[in-house]
Amino acid sequence: MKRLLIFLIFAFSHFLISSAANADSLKVMADNAYAKDNFEKAAKTYLRIAKMGESSAVCYNLGNCYYRLDDISHAILWYERASLLNPGDEDIRFNLDMARSKTIDRVIPKHEFFFVTWYHTMVNWMSADAWAYSSIILFVLCLIFLAIYIYAQPIWLRKTGFTMAVVLLFATIVGNVFAWSQNYRLKNRNGAIVMAPSAVVKSTPSASGSDLFVLHEGTYVEIRDNSLNEWSEIVLSDGKQGWIEKQQIEVI
Repeated sequence: MKRLLIFLIFAFSHFLISSAANADSLKVMADNAYAKDNFEKAAKTYLRIAKMGESSAVCYNLGNCYYRLDDISHAILWYERASLLNPGDEDIRFNLDMARSKTIDRVIPKHEFFFVTWYHTMVNWMSADAWAYSSIILFVLCLIFLAIYIYAQPIWLRKTGFTMAVVLLFATIVGNVFAWSQNYRLKNRNGAIVMAPSAVVKSTPSASGSDLFVLHEGTYVEIRDNSLNEWSEIVLSDGKQGWIEKQQIEVI
């Protein structure tokens, strides 16, 4: 039993090392292909890396490849995935906005309350991991100031310690809420991109349903109901909603 356990640990370690080495070699290959303007080969290689493990850098590189290939729908799809993993990255956001500017549909979002806009802005300032790490640091600082409050002799120092401990505790709670929110978005992805050149949105999940409006490739939609086999109920940021064939969209 002991030998079997040692063998399994060794085999697993060897697998991790070989996978990392393979991913590194593929990245070098993809980077070289991109540098030589062979964007199709670079995209195929980055896709192989993405299948090994999703990362914002690989998704971003894929977005760049498809953008250079003038495949706007796939470019937006991978920029959105990169932004989902690293929402605070300005380069990702800039390139995503550039790709969106080339789409046909112009969807004007509904007005939302200032607090909701502020909340989304704060949550998207950093990734889930970054918020989690920040919360740990804030909690450690909270404990330090709490210790100052308990053990310090001067009154002013105890007051400072108590005030800072309360502030840092509140910041820790907020950081954890933001981390949870980001993690929830990663695990429950309901955003999608229209991949078909044009897609008719129906009033019912049936080809015989009434035509409501037409969407074009690259448009972002939010999936409201994905329980049917061939159809998904979607809603746009301007409030329009309807049913679209699943094969015409791809989940972010």
